[in-house]
Amino acid sequence: MQAVLYDQRGGPEVLRLADIDVPEPQVGEVLVRLVASSINSWDWDLITGTWPFDKRSGQLGFDISGIVEQVGSGVTRFKPGDAVLGDLAFEGAKAFAEYLVVKETYLAAKPEGLSFIDAAALPQAGLLAALGLSKAPEIKSGSRVLINGAGGGVGLLAIQLAKIEGAHVTGVDSAIKLEAIRAAGADQAIDYAQTDFTRTGERYDRIIDVVARRSPFDFARTLAPGGRLAVIGGAAGALLSVVSVGSMLALLTGKRMGLAIHKPKMAELDRLTVLCTAGRLKPVIDSTYPLAKIQEAFARYASGEFVGKIVIVIDPDRA
Repeated sequence: MQAVLYDQRGGPEVLRLADIDVPEPQVGEVLVRLVASSINSWDWDLITGTWPFDKRSGQLGFDISGIVEQVGSGVTRFKPGDAVLGDLAFEGAKAFAEYLVVKETYLAAKPEGLSFIDAAALPQAGLLAALGLSKAPEIKSGSRVLINGAGGGVGLLAIQLAKIEGAHVTGVDSAIKLEAIRAAGADQAIDYAQTDFTRTGERYDRIIDVVARRSPFDFARTLAPGGRLAVIGGAAGALLSVVSVGSMLALLTGKRMGLAIHKPKMAELDRLTVLCTAGRLKPVIDSTYPLAKIQEAFARYASGEFVGKIVIVIDPDRA
């Protein structure tokens, strides 16, 4: 089978397509023939070495969208021919390939009304968006939510999920992404190059930060009393600052700040697929690329100009 591999750190140029053996499912595992996957920030962090303590190398791809080919002993939830989706955050990246094996507990059933391309864009971004909106204070009608980095895959899904709960949503990103932010349902869209949202005087019950380039002091000023900051991704230094300084500020101000620790939950992914098939939630697809053009796909990601998700189509006949 063909799979995307890398042997060193760098940019898109370090990625290559290679032939490797089709894996065999073991006890509790499922062999999936991939139809599509999508690029996540974790993939970029792996190849560029953004996290210097992360020494993993080899394959990429965390989002699963495909069809069960074979099951190992003890598998009870799926059978050959079933359409599935999932998030490999606890399994390790390996979804930019024609086949993979995965524990059945990390898979959810793909509804017939959800395309394989949308299914590939949903798992990790959708679960992170839902995680950022979880915990107290509860998001409800009238809640004020701000999403920093709202034009990516996580942000555009978080906008839609917050609007489902009746929140007033503000999205912050670059000018080229504001139209998509409004189209996703945001009540207000801010160009970060023109307006510093931490200096407008507005206060928010929940802030989801996908890019983590602001100081915890900025967020403390911007949160409403009892509000919560959920940091989903960004630069290592900014994330460490939230853990250390943010914890101190939380004690002093009562405004909660912390990292949203990703733990893929298939029950939550099932909920998201129901919302998709009901027409209430829709992953935004920036572009699609075949597996053979993986370097071009990552170059698009590196540009920072993508809106929503970049999807890798592995089996175009089924996508």
